[in-house]
Parts: sequence; structure tokens; C-alpha cells
Amino acid sequence: MEWRERDGVKWLEAELPGARAAFSTRVGGVSEPPYDSLNVAIKTGDEPGRVVDNRRRLVAALGLAPENVLMGHQVHGAELLRHDQAQRPRVYADVVPSPDDVDAHATNEPGLAPLVVTADCLPVALAGDGGVVMAHAGWRGLTGGVLARAAEAVDARAAAIGPGIGPCCYEVGDEVLRAFDGLEGIAAGRMLDLAAVARRLLERAGVERVEASDLCTSCNPEQFFSHRRDGARTGRQCGIAWLERDAGGDAAGGAADGG
Repeated sequence: MEWRERDGVKWLEAELPGARAAFSTRVGGVSEPPYDSLNVAIKTGDEPGRVVDNRRRLVAALGLAPENVLMGHQVHGAELLRHDQAQRPRVYADVVPSPDDVDAHATNEPGLAPLVVTADCLPVALAGDGGVVMAHAGWRGLTGGVLARAAEAVDARAAAIGPGIGPCCYEVGDEVLRAFDGLEGIAAGRMLDLAAVARRLLERAGVERVEASDLCTSCNPEQFFSHRRDGARTGRQCGIAWLERDAGGDAAGGAADGG
């Protein structure tokens, strides 16, 4: 992954087969404390007009259209929604509630961009011959199989794990540790390595190449929002992915039929 910055907006970008993924930071927006500054979520109390501006700033920096961003109501589950056209209502662009309780979005249509919001959970992008997925992966979603479902949806060959809470800061209870009894090397005592869990589950799902940012949201207050660090009144960053186009205007890789 590499750091990118445009018009004051800062993000991490990953290259995937025929696709790209971006993981936003809190840098480059207009929201005031405690949502400063590039908060892209509405539910924690930020002013809606500022969130609209932040969302537009982010996609403009990425070269995407706000009406083509795909976004749902996240419930820490494992449901995945496949899209072949832009959303109605325009959940991201118009900052309106989503009618869909879903934690992962898939598409093989160039121009569409699946997005999830996070503030400690992992944003995970996957790509393969069937398109691209962006998944919201907290411990409940991981135990529920969200990554296996995402990998199957696009026959994923590669994945990028964005910033999330690290094993330095993520102390969990016995019920969470028991949920991952079958995985080795994912915890030191009560300190859970959520990214390591995601890696193991992606490997089980047959994903050949996995890249992770290894950045802790809780440890980096200048860069990221964190619910565990800051409590309920904080902002959200996001993970967003999209198919690239080749010179002829089709999507690169195995998703050209979507052009």
C-alpha cells in the first residue's frame, strides 16, 4: 500500500487484480471536533452538511462519482449485496439511510465503488475474475463468515486489509477468543490481532495474495478515528474499492463484461 494525497485529502491505496482500493483517513475534511475532519458517517452526530462535503471531497480526490458509491446499513453481520447498477436511493451521495442491512458489497461494473465505514473494524477489499468486493469485518462479521462469502462472490485472488484496531489495543473477552479457537497465532493473552484473523480466514477461502496496512486506528489519533479510543462521539473513515478501466474503456482483468 502507498500513501496518496490530493487537495488535502489523504488516503492509503492498494493495487488489486484489475482493481484498486483506498482507505481514507480523518485528514482533509471540514468537520469540527470531535469529528475533525474527514468524517464520512452521519450516525454519530456530525452535521449532515459537513458530511456531504466530506464525502464529495473524498471521491473527488479519488476520481470517482459520488452517485456511483455503494453503501449499506452495517450491522456487524455477514450479508453481501451484489450490485449491477448505481444505488437508489443514493445513500452515499445524498447522505440518506440505506434500506439494506449489509456488511459487504460486490460488483463487476466499472464505475461502481463499494464502500464500508469503520472506526476500528477492518475494511477489507477483495478482487478476482468476478469483480471487486469491499467488506466490513469486525469480530462478529469474521466469525459469521463475511470474508468467505466475499471471496466466493468474486472468486477472489487478492485482498487488501485496511487500518483497524491492532493487537496493541484490542483487549477482548473469553467469548471472543473462543470464537477463534481454530486459528493459531491470532492472540497474545486477551489481546486479539484482528488483521491476523482476517489473514487466516482469507487463506482458508483460497485468496492467494493478502496485503495489510498493519496500522492501528487506536494508536494513530492524528490519522484515524477510533471508537474504542474516543467513545461514541467520533467520526468514521472508510474503505472503498473500484474496478479499473483498460484503454478501451472496459474494466481491467476478468471483469470486462461489466463495461
